[in-house]
Order: sequence, then structure tokens, then C-alpha cells
Amino acid sequence: MEVNFSKTNGLVPAVIQDAADSTVLMVGFMNQEALDLTRETGRVTFYSRSRDKLWTKGETSGHYLLTKEILVDCDEDTLVIKVEARGPGVCHNGFRSCFYRRWEGGEWKQVDQPAYDPASVYKS
Repeated sequence: MEVNFSKTNGLVPAVIQDAADSTVLMVGFMNQEALDLTRETGRVTFYSRSRDKLWTKGETSGHYLLTKEILVDCDEDTLVIKVEARGPGVCHNGFRSCFYRRWEGGEWKQVDQPAYDPASVYKS
């Protein structure tokens, strides 16, 4: 059994979950090469659809995701990767998780506080 990349045009979603407390940190996409690199290096690598290239989470910020476990769903076309997050946050907006807003009372409300200053990390 292998991951079925052909069903989804060469990319599969990868849900990134904190191995310690099960918080969903982010969702990215992987092609076969990104999955292979993740398995080989232990650092989560994605395929960027907007940049059309591979990228390893943390290569700019230093906030790497260290692979603890890789799971595949019953359709073999979606991954859950349990990680140890190195650094204060995964989100490029400065939060621990990319999921820091919740639909509440008819609007999106911020339900978490920033974990770091993205301007000091992503000097652009």
C-alpha cells in the first residue's frame, strides 16, 4: 500500500497535528517527493502550490516540524502527520496554530494570542 497521489492530481492534503496535545497546527500539500523527504529527514516538507516548489517548514523561521508519526486515511489520499513543533508557532501570522479563529455569533473571532512576532522572523 502506498499513498495514492494520482487521485488528487499529484498532491495530497497533509494535516499537521501536535503529537503531544493533538492540536491541529496547519494543513499543507505534499507530492511524492515531499513525502519522501519528510520520511528521510524527519522534517516536514510540503509542496507549495503558489511557488510551484518544495519547501521545508522552518527553513525561513527556524520553526521546524519534526515528524513523530505519519498516518494515511482509508482512501489513501490524505495524510495526518503528528509532529513536535520546534519554535513558538507554526502560523506565519505569529500564532501557534494556523487555526486561531473560530466562527462565533455570526463572525470570525480570534480565539488565541500571538506566540511570536512574525515581522522579526520573516524579514521581508
